[in-house]
Amino acid sequence: MTPQRFALTPGEPAGIGPDLCLLLAAQPQPHPLIAITNRDLLAERAAQLGLAVNLLVVTADALPDQPAPAGSLYVWDTPLGAPVVTGRLDKANAAFVLQTLTRAAQGCLDGDFVGMITAPVHKGVINDGGIAFSGHTEFLAELTHTEQVVMMLATGDLRVALVTTHLPLREVADAITVERLERVTRILHADLVSKFGLARPRILVCGLNPHAGESGHLGREEMDIIEPTLERLRAEGMDLRGPLPADTLFTPKYLQHCDAVLAMYHDQGLPVLKYKGFGAAVNITLGLPIIRTSVDHGTALDLAGTGQVDTGSLRVALDTAYRMAETL
Repeated sequence: MTPQRFALTPGEPAGIGPDLCLLLAAQPQPHPLIAITNRDLLAERAAQLGLAVNLLVVTADALPDQPAPAGSLYVWDTPLGAPVVTGRLDKANAAFVLQTLTRAAQGCLDGDFVGMITAPVHKGVINDGGIAFSGHTEFLAELTHTEQVVMMLATGDLRVALVTTHLPLREVADAITVERLERVTRILHADLVSKFGLARPRILVCGLNPHAGESGHLGREEMDIIEPTLERLRAEGMDLRGPLPADTLFTPKYLQHCDAVLAMYHDQGLPVLKYKGFGAAVNITLGLPIIRTSVDHGTALDLAGTGQVDTGSLRVALDTAYRMAETL
């Protein structure tokens, strides 16, 4: 396997992202992995954790072609907006967080990296810093000029993609249009083929309403939007089943015969997935011209610097990005 470069962004500097990167450095990686963050931040956090990590500074003009030795971590040094106090948010570092994401994504677009793996950011403090930000997914879509992206989480043999993501619940029904559902389904199907090597993916589709609308008695979105759209895509050869009631779709009877579930909104599908594999799941952004995976958890400010964090989700995110790159 030929080594390929990947970018790693630690996310919120006061959270557990830096801890995860440092703990990860103890194990050798099969590919060159470059943490895009502040070197002094990592050095201070390593001292706080009692970790001996050799921080190898690299630049855009001199990126490594071989993995770092165990106990070492490549770092593309990026200036902070303000000193970091572990566990304490500071809006002065909002721009720093977005700079690390921009460097990673642009590096992917330029061919310096084959993919990027992200640790958690804190949306609230970025907005408090005067920057409109609703999440990694939306930010990367705008940066890469991608009209539509799809959030998919995976753990083990369960993959759940979302038609809508970070919307208030009262806005969800209006956001589920024929056009959006068709675009999302096409992206999900295409990336399962191209990035996961599935020749003919089997996709289960949730209804929006309880009991998938109960023949219109509990809502007409299934009859007016979801079913007609799925029928048209089935005619093109896609293997789509649904709309199915979400309360019964997530059972072995259905899941054993599918490659992915398409849920209508964030809290319809993700609670099931996180119950099944929290701490061992990965967030994948589909539809981008680059590979992007992420952890399935938040910044955990209270655990930063304690040494009590679990690197399981970050390892899954890394392994998933590595496997996706093999299909390109």
